[in-house]
Amino acid sequence: MANESRVVDIPRVKLDLAGTDHHAEGNRLRSAGPVLQIELPDGIVGWAITRQDLLAELLADADNVLSKDLSHWSAQLPEGWPLTGMVKVTNMVTADGLDHRRLRRTVTSFLTPQRVKSIQPCIAALVHDLLDDLPQHLGAEGTVDLSAYLFSPLPLSVICELVGVPEAYCQRIRKLVDSIFNHTADAQEVVTTQESIVALMEGLVNFRRAHPGDDLTTHLISERDRGVITDTELSDTMWLMVSAGYETTRSLLVNGTRALLTHPDQRAMAVGGDAAAWAAVVEETLRWDSPVANFLARYALKDIIVAGVTIPAGEAIIAPYSAVGRDAACHGADADRFDVSRTTRHMSFGAGPHACLGSHLARLQATTALPALFARYPHLALAVEESDLSPIPSAISNSVLQLPVKLDARRPQRQPSGGAGA
Repeated sequence: MANESRVVDIPRVKLDLAGTDHHAEGNRLRSAGPVLQIELPDGIVGWAITRQDLLAELLADADNVLSKDLSHWSAQLPEGWPLTGMVKVTNMVTADGLDHRRLRRTVTSFLTPQRVKSIQPCIAALVHDLLDDLPQHLGAEGTVDLSAYLFSPLPLSVICELVGVPEAYCQRIRKLVDSIFNHTADAQEVVTTQESIVALMEGLVNFRRAHPGDDLTTHLISERDRGVITDTELSDTMWLMVSAGYETTRSLLVNGTRALLTHPDQRAMAVGGDAAAWAAVVEETLRWDSPVANFLARYALKDIIVAGVTIPAGEAIIAPYSAVGRDAACHGADADRFDVSRTTRHMSFGAGPHACLGSHLARLQATTALPALFARYPHLALAVEESDLSPIPSAISNSVLQLPVKLDARRPQRQPSGGAGA
């Protein structure tokens, strides 16, 4: 990133904690320039890079000028800060160098590509059962919420099985994940959620010590007993896996389905295509409607010059994935258009040493669930106007809370006996 610094008037954009419209926000960020300041809660300031090529180069960190360790941030975060759950953790996401490689290795040695590939039949069977059950959840208007009855239970079940979370814990985890991604929550809820996460993870460790299995938690416990990781790293790594493994995959599934339902030409290409066509749907969804709008944070270890702008040492850098996903300099003049034939690469799983290690699991679930959904319900349609969908109230997570659909838009939906509510 070494180019000559110059004195410039740095624009500042306030981050929308309610996530009202991440793509309108992304457009504001790009319009402000390749490097700008981001106003975070409580007046704390960070920086964003809105050009995909510049961001990718920076995140590769070939010159070792960035850290993920919160101690390098010059800002003082108040108790109950809304984005606390994104930065105050002790796992591979907030570690550097040898510590990062050590913590990442404890997961990758268990979550191998072979293990992920081996569970595809189980994922397919779960998708089949959830699709079978959808008509049982039809509401009074003949609609069903795909988020509640397909796209939430699928990744939650998959990640809980891999991590070794008993069924009794799963819904508590879902509620806590929903809470940490709700950035309109007050300070007391933030504190309570953090305390609840610690208690729940400690309870899960104790359970798995007493009932070991072929799961990530049991594996991490053995790593802790060998002195490879600490108690805090054990709990925080488990939380990272269940929270990211659930929320980002749920959003990917919702966003991909919504994109196809609102783009009939692209839907026709996917439905009429093969496995490669569905893989293209997933990649274009990741670019065009990234499940993660903004990702906190990296911290400058020294002054960094990007596009002629100096980011001072000790400042935080946010990766604005929604903004760079529609960067016209990278993706063309039609970057705002959903086009499954596009071949440009996206950054929605990050880049550099901290690239998402669960990307293959998310892709596997999406390329299994999406074609199965549209094959089982070929006349699927949104039950409301797209503008009526409510966004997740989050500065980080990019999706909607519900995705109500009609399973067969050709005729009125029949209510199941018993009148189950949506």
